Amino acid sequence: MPKVSIIIPVYNVEPYIERCLDSVINQTLTDWEAICIDDSSPDRCPQILDRYAAEDSRFKVIHKENGGVSTARNTALDNVTGEFLFFMDSDDFLHPQTFEICVYQAERDNSDMVAYTYNRKYRARMQVRHLLGLGDGKNICHEKYRLEDIESVCTDNIFDYATEYSHKKLPGIDDRWKVKHCQAWRVCLRSSIMKHIRFVTGIIYEDVPWWGEVLLNVRRATINNLPLYYYYPNKTSYLRSTRQQSKIKDLKVALAAAEKVFSESADEARKAAWEENFMVPFRDHVARKIRRYGEVE
Repeated sequence: MPKVSIIIPVYNVEPYIERCLDSVINQTLTDWEAICIDDSSPDRCPQILDRYAAEDSRFKVIHKENGGVSTARNTALDNVTGEFLFFMDSDDFLHPQTFEICVYQAERDNSDMVAYTYNRKYRARMQVRHLLGLGDGKNICHEKYRLEDIESVCTDNIFDYATEYSHKKLPGIDDRWKVKHCQAWRVCLRSSIMKHIRFVTGIIYEDVPWWGEVLLNVRRATINNLPLYYYYPNKTSYLRSTRQQSKIKDLKVALAAAEKVFSESADEARKAAWEENFMVPFRDHVARKIRRYGEVE
């Protein structure tokens, strides 16, 4: 059994996939498996994945009919064997110590989740370079972290820290430790607790109900909020290229699914926390989109 499983759905990302996979190869913790799901990618990604798998047996490649990121992730979850679970988008990449740091903290604290964040300076720099037509520039120089020196917070109630708000203060919580937003790629999870949770298929906001169910299953969480993930501002990504009307419709489906999860499984305190810190801001987001783009057809 590997220490870490990382799930990577792959579709139409030929310019970026090698950088993504290389960032996994370059991890300082080497006991991992990468489950790469080729979602019938129309470019050379299938061949690239097969080449990496032939050269390194830690890469497990599954070729499937196109079904979207949720079906790709769900397929991968059926094949996870690692003790800890990560998600990654195939146009992004990781800090070399991501696995090492998260596994160390999870084992130290007996946590089901370790939360980190993305490198905001990198994303902003890429957006500026792209606006100026300068391309991506040189390779990244990663900061080296000493495990014993990393600040973190450990909690037995993740609902005190998790929120969809970017700027709203949480009562009694230092802003450094807020776990903001619901993307699957911003957490390390203990597989035994999480691998049974599935993503809603056919929508682009699949992370919303999934995240709600994850929070309900977390007994203990460690938050370090280090910038371990490099989110690439890819204009051709599915979310960034989808029509606003479709986004409104999919977000409504996601919110209904999340509401169902909490109505069936959560106690009153967690229902209230989810409602205030996630459902309200998401509903406000939908309302703003409807005012700007019109009601869903």
